Amino acid sequence: MNEASQETHPSPEQGATGTAETAERAVSLSAAAAKRVLTLMESEEHKGQNLRIAVSGGGCQGFSYGFSFDDAVNGDDHTFTRDGATLVVDDVSLDLLAGSEVDFVEDLMGAYFRVTNPNADSTCGCGTSFSV
Repeated sequence: MNEASQETHPSPEQGATGTAETAERAVSLSAAAAKRVLTLMESEEHKGQNLRIAVSGGGCQGFSYGFSFDDAVNGDDHTFTRDGATLVVDDVSLDLLAGSEVDFVEDLMGAYFRVTNPNADSTCGCGTSFSV
């Protein structure tokens, strides 16, 4: 693991500092998302792991979001922390997620992580895929 290429950024709510490029490329966790990640990390299945978001080709709009729990942080990963919860994003996905916020929503449709992505020109109805 190349620690020099890792970045840890607090969310803007925690007073993030850094270069303009860092602020533009940051991905933040809402308070609700951080709380949910911490709750999931308490389970035996996810103990010691971080939430990872990745963008892949596919979905009805061209790109889709993928969430997983992962205990690895690779050399090309960027980490973003809020209230003790860590979000991991690989460098390629970060280009498509820059400026996004990951939120956790509980409504009549269920409970899920939702991404508000300023880079998306359009999203599908369920919010899991987008186009740029």
